Amino acid sequence: MDYYEPMDFSQRFWRAALVSVITAAAWPAHAQPGTSEPPASSSAEDRDGAASAALNAELFYELLLGEMTTRAGDPALGYNLILDAARRSGDAQLYRRATDIALQARSGESALAAVHAWQQALPQSRDANRYLLRILVALNRIEDSAAPLRRELAQSSTREKISAIRSLPMLYARAGDKALAARIVREALQGELSHPAVGPTAWTSLGRMYLAADDRGDALEAAGNALAQDPEDDGAAMLAVQLLEAGVTQAEPLLARYLGGEPAPEVRMSYARVLIESQRLNDALTQVQAVTRDHPDLAQAWLIQATLQLQANRLDEAESSLQRFTEQQSTLTDNEQRKQAMNQAYLMHAQIAEKRGDLAKAQGWLARIEDASELLAVQSRRASLLARQGRLAEARALIRATPTHDAEGERLKMQAEVQLLREAGHYREAYELQGKLVALSPQDDDLVYDQAMLAEKAKRPRDMERLLRSIIARKPDHHHALNALGFTLADRGVRLQEAKALITKALELAPQDPFITDSLGWVEFRLGHHQEALTILERAFDIRRDAEIAAHLGEVLWHLGQRERALAIWREGLSIDKDNVTLRDTIKRLGAHP
Repeated sequence: MDYYEPMDFSQRFWRAALVSVITAAAWPAHAQPGTSEPPASSSAEDRDGAASAALNAELFYELLLGEMTTRAGDPALGYNLILDAARRSGDAQLYRRATDIALQARSGESALAAVHAWQQALPQSRDANRYLLRILVALNRIEDSAAPLRRELAQSSTREKISAIRSLPMLYARAGDKALAARIVREALQGELSHPAVGPTAWTSLGRMYLAADDRGDALEAAGNALAQDPEDDGAAMLAVQLLEAGVTQAEPLLARYLGGEPAPEVRMSYARVLIESQRLNDALTQVQAVTRDHPDLAQAWLIQATLQLQANRLDEAESSLQRFTEQQSTLTDNEQRKQAMNQAYLMHAQIAEKRGDLAKAQGWLARIEDASELLAVQSRRASLLARQGRLAEARALIRATPTHDAEGERLKMQAEVQLLREAGHYREAYELQGKLVALSPQDDDLVYDQAMLAEKAKRPRDMERLLRSIIARKPDHHHALNALGFTLADRGVRLQEAKALITKALELAPQDPFITDSLGWVEFRLGHHQEALTILERAFDIRRDAEIAAHLGEVLWHLGQRERALAIWREGLSIDKDNVTLRDTIKRLGAHP
């Protein structure tokens, strides 16, 4: 057929209906392979093509049949009919529809054939190029994706370019060879890296791709370049946080200038989370306090601030933060999320009251929690209150009577009972019960580590060493096990060089961990290097105000003749945790009176 006949009213009516069918049947943009970025809105090319494609009856029938067969479960026939109609009409929408049918049917090669036909018919089509790029990446043909990627960037405005570059890490997230994907993207972005507006985004996207490829060196360099070009770039700062989370400590200085400006609260909170995981609770609290100061309407920040203050035994401040959190929650609609948040606040209020010795008030806070999902946590706190009143048997019975619905619930009950025995000082019983937990999951290093710590408390050093060495044999980079084994050797004054080697390795794996730093200071003290020990322990105490670190630091000061300062450190340690066994034993052993 060499020409198109004008449509009568009936044809126009059915064409409109067909367009409606096609639109309704089209594959959702967010489901396109390899990306969450929706395709661009219909371009002038689409509108012109649609206007010029005067459908005659034969073509209309072919389109209708194609849609009907696709919906009836025969996408292969529907694809062929729609693609044939696209070739005959030159209509961009029909090429897109044929491609979408193939993608819906998970036929990547058919989708690729449709896109190639689309490009041949409409060589300047940006939408066809975008589809080609995404399909090639989805098919893991990473090398072939370079050309359409370069074309897309070349045809984009600065604003479009920034948006497209920002989506590249997600686009290539499923690439089989992530190092190759990073190289292809780096080559395509070469001309953009120094662009004042585009450069920071380009470096940040590259950095994320390098990190996904486990190329931490290039990821760090990319983050540094991005922040050098724009010290206030939120995305680059978040990349630095992600690098910290991956153990790249050199990324931390990159954040300093950014945090000195007007940082996004999301970045500060993410940074605080990394600091919490590294046991740098004072630094984490500083970041969270900055968020509550600059963004006092962020309720979750107040709750996290209260948690950190409670851990630091700053009870009045924790209570004040909880009050601010509660005030904000009272304005929200009562829903499941709000109930869970309030339950956390009630539990923390109960802990504060318990620390103050007001057990009746603690019970009152616990009574406010009605959520069944929090039952074990509530019963554990109630059991703790009973144990503090000397009613340990009742406390254990309360935990054991808590109903559960599966094996995981039973495991959590056993863990709660172990914690109860630990808090009550019944270390041998806690050790034996923890052994039952380990027997259920013998490869769970966290459970084995906890049993090792209880073995030490139960005066079973050989068991402790055996358990820790079993963890290290399975996971040589388990820095907690390395540190614990090194510290216990140092504390017993045996095999001090081996102890130092273990602790040094642990500190290489977690350079900012205050407890590992404390262990290194303690082994230096045991080796007779008192001045070196003092420097290291002061650094540990600066990172984390902790009663046990205070015990060690005070003892070194005591032996160096700085007794007034030692007494001051011990007094501070007692204010943090007046019941800390190590601190109290140290003071008693040295005959001090802080």
